[in-house]
Amino acid sequence: MQVYAFVGKTGTGKSYNAQAVAKENDIHYIIDDAILIKNTKVIAGRSAKTEANFIASVKAAIFLEKDRQDEMKRVLKAEKPDKLLILGTSDDMVEKIAANLSLGTIEKFIYIEDVTTEEQIAKARKSRVEDGKHVVPVPTFEIKKQFSGYFLDSLKMFNIFNKDEEEKENEKTIIRPTYSYLGKYYISDNVINSIVMHSVSKIDGVTKIFKVSTQKFNDGMKLDIDIEIKFGKNIPDLSSKIRNVAIYAIDFATGINLFGININVKSIQK
Repeated sequence: MQVYAFVGKTGTGKSYNAQAVAKENDIHYIIDDAILIKNTKVIAGRSAKTEANFIASVKAAIFLEKDRQDEMKRVLKAEKPDKLLILGTSDDMVEKIAANLSLGTIEKFIYIEDVTTEEQIAKARKSRVEDGKHVVPVPTFEIKKQFSGYFLDSLKMFNIFNKDEEEKENEKTIIRPTYSYLGKYYISDNVINSIVMHSVSKIDGVTKIFKVSTQKFNDGMKLDIDIEIKFGKNIPDLSSKIRNVAIYAIDFATGINLFGININVKSIQK
């Protein structure tokens, strides 16, 4: 396996340009922030940006933990890539990643200054410093579970419904980690409940919402919604509509991944 390195200081646009660099060098596998990307799919790892603080993020990114090392080694052995691109903030960082994953010598170093302009680098740095924005070089649906509850969005200049493979390869996701120097944030259960109650109360056929209960997990959240409905309404159809409305409202307002919603009809209004 030939190992390539793509190096640039924090916030200079490495992840934004990673897919273009990989394509130019006929590379189909990328390691970026502790995840392994095959073309546009995440096939192993959990992003270092999901760690609780900066120090933990750095340790995850260079695979200091044995569990992360073992998982990545196992998947790489199974995939047998002919080429691999490793992203890092310095030569030392990518060499540590290669050493921790037993990948051998890095064959070629590519630097951010080789692929973009000083103006573009300055723009990327401004976005990182002022907004705390990070880029993950995969489509949003590929990474959503890992970043449940983060500020997250697709780069809108790309049409995700376009079937053209080149555009799909170029789609990226913007996130802001919770450990950002802009400050931590927390979405309380009361906020979730208020969003759900407000959205569901507008649905024709729902006459009362008794309670919204939440169960939070690392990769998302489950909801229980206790309601009263009008007599004569089709319960399966109404439940489906409630689920769709709740999923959209929570996703739009919070970015939290919902993977389970129970609709409990507690009474019927005659």
